[in-house]
Amino acid sequence: MATVTAQALPGATRLALRVNGQVQGVGFRPFVYRLARELGLGGAVWNDAGGVHIEVQGADADVAAFRARLTREAPGLARIDRLEAEARPPGAQRPFRIEPSGAGVTRAAITPDVATCPDCLDELFDPGDRRHRYPFINCTQCGPRYTITDALPYDRPNTSMAAFALCPACAAEYADPADRRFHAQPNACPVCGPRVTLRTPDGAALDVADPFAEVVARVRNGAIVALKGLGGYHLACDARNGAAVARLRERKGREEKPFAVMAANPASLGSLAQVEPDAQAVLEAGWRPIVLLPKAPGCDAALPGVAPGIRWLGAMLPYTPLHWLLFHGAAGRPAGTAWCSEPQALLLVMTSANPGGEPLVTDDDEAVARLGGIADLLLQHDRPIRVRCDDSVVRVRDGAPAFLRRARGRVPRAIRLPAAGPSLLAVGAHLKNTVCVTRGDEAFLSQHVGDLDNAATCRALDDSVAHLCDVLEVVPEAVARDRHPDFYSSRFAEGFAAEHGVACVAVQHHHAHIAAVAAEHAVDGEILGVALDGVGLGDDGHAWGGELLRVGPGGYVRLGHLAPLPMPGGDRAAREPWRLAAAALHLLGRGAEIVDRFPGPAAEAVASLLASGTRCPPTTGAGRLFDAAAGLLGVQPIASFEGQAAMRLEGLAGEAWPAPPWYDGYRLTVDGTLDLLPSLERLASVDNPAFAAARFHATLAAGLVAWITRAAEATGLGTVALGGGCFLNELLCGELRRELPVHGLKLLEARRAPPGDGGLALGQAWAAMQQLNRQEG
Repeated sequence: MATVTAQALPGATRLALRVNGQVQGVGFRPFVYRLARELGLGGAVWNDAGGVHIEVQGADADVAAFRARLTREAPGLARIDRLEAEARPPGAQRPFRIEPSGAGVTRAAITPDVATCPDCLDELFDPGDRRHRYPFINCTQCGPRYTITDALPYDRPNTSMAAFALCPACAAEYADPADRRFHAQPNACPVCGPRVTLRTPDGAALDVADPFAEVVARVRNGAIVALKGLGGYHLACDARNGAAVARLRERKGREEKPFAVMAANPASLGSLAQVEPDAQAVLEAGWRPIVLLPKAPGCDAALPGVAPGIRWLGAMLPYTPLHWLLFHGAAGRPAGTAWCSEPQALLLVMTSANPGGEPLVTDDDEAVARLGGIADLLLQHDRPIRVRCDDSVVRVRDGAPAFLRRARGRVPRAIRLPAAGPSLLAVGAHLKNTVCVTRGDEAFLSQHVGDLDNAATCRALDDSVAHLCDVLEVVPEAVARDRHPDFYSSRFAEGFAAEHGVACVAVQHHHAHIAAVAAEHAVDGEILGVALDGVGLGDDGHAWGGELLRVGPGGYVRLGHLAPLPMPGGDRAAREPWRLAAAALHLLGRGAEIVDRFPGPAAEAVASLLASGTRCPPTTGAGRLFDAAAGLLGVQPIASFEGQAAMRLEGLAGEAWPAPPWYDGYRLTVDGTLDLLPSLERLASVDNPAFAAARFHATLAAGLVAWITRAAEATGLGTVALGGGCFLNELLCGELRRELPVHGLKLLEARRAPPGDGGLALGQAWAAMQQLNRQEG
């Protein structure tokens, strides 16, 4: 169809429109129906796999008004990406109607899950409503979407609600275009819909009058409860009960990694964290992510063991009726919704139910088997979860969310690419894995899969690929993978390519980091890229991780890197930051201090390895540089999770921020090496660790600015992209955000995908697409 405007059709009385975007499952068809009827137009509207089709017929002015109001007054959850219109010869006019969905090649956007809307909350807490306290209340503006979807079009038979036959009252709502539950696919009520069951750890059902009151009472007494949500189970306990939090850590095997909390509303967080207006807006947004908030004084004392040693508290608000009913019970079951905005005492640790680093639990029998030894109680329901999906995690920057983990509420919203190309599958790397499928100029990044350290998570990658390709009806024409051949994701890609007879493209890790940022900012020309992360296989076979690159359609050129550090003991050094501190001492000619500073037989062995150069592979990884700094300051000698030392170092630095850099704390060499060894030498002898940590951050930022500006002058490039997990460090990013524009440079940061490995598949897909497009051209 040719795209036209209403003004371009002065004589038309019949208009055909095709709407693409997020227009299914959001009340778009009833909106179109009501608008057309209001204007006295005839015609029809229907879903198909490409979006929504509309035909309207009537007086010229009314058709023009319809066209203008279609985009201006669309439902809040709708997102129109493309609108095409075509004039057609007028025919017999029939009253406007909604027709059954059609079929065809899938092009529609799949709607993410949406938090319970205000209208449904009003009904939920109205004692006179037939859905009073019903834990599965929803409408066209809220409720489960992606996590219950089997296929498109998004109609009830293609969801996990297919097994629940509508009762007469719900069927009447579903069939009435004037009702806000018209074609709300998860529509249900206590008569015909899903139901909750409370079970003991061994799976036996508990016969209690009010399961939610029972859960609240148990939690207040220190119990751990497994709760079935939208995309999987959570483990919950009283966040103010240090003994319960410690017990959850012990049972789950999560020693120190921070937990997120769920509060009834922002007012309930006021004494615990700084909730600025921009952060509150993101907290209350319909997709309800976990938002990292700066801790308020006294937070750690009030929430013992929840988020030890870091500056941030991860917080979220209720997003399902089930969550709301827990807080409602704790508040004394008041009528109405006034209490929803008042401070509430109940605060829940809410952590993903994935014991041992395995995938999130979604199945009810699986929950009993895998969570029975962790939870004291299980609150289950009988609506199947079709797609495993963790909570999204963001930090608010410049008023907008920046992702640490992109999952529930945002997956699978498409990211528009700078250009179209063949359909691709990209499979990410080893840590924080996600996969990506492209369709034309759209990239669909999957929900968080996890670290591919065990068979269950590897199977979750397989499932994510199959589901995303199936629901999008995409048959990949090529596969992109990390250059490291031993990752499970790389082996999967090779096998997939061989099975389907398509090409497999290996994309260097740090090239992919920068390509991901370029893709989301619609950049298809050359840019400078700084990739800072823990490790990625370089072209020379060594571990890279602090790279200055020139990236464009033709690939990338390595312009520079951080000075390498030896890793005594190989990969073990990444888990034991004190080993990197020992490596720094060795490079400084102070190897004799290693045994005194780090007593024990391991220190002697490490000193020996460094002296002989045995089992000490070099790395340019920025993550290992942070580890060395943390180890020298005694911040985190042994890390219990990836990135912990860097997080704690940032937290320590925040106590003395801002601080001036050490102007002699870095060196730039003619071959493009940025050397921070002088800063590490200063860290080896300090009296004030917090001030030293702050100065280290400031010095690294100053060195990066000097490094980048020199490359910009040499290349003539004025745009810089920052990629890699180290750019989750807010102190470092803040300095670069402030300083680089002073030098006339445009800064691009990851926003719609995580800067770390969670966004890597997006960069793999875009880099591979550019390569394939070049070959075809």
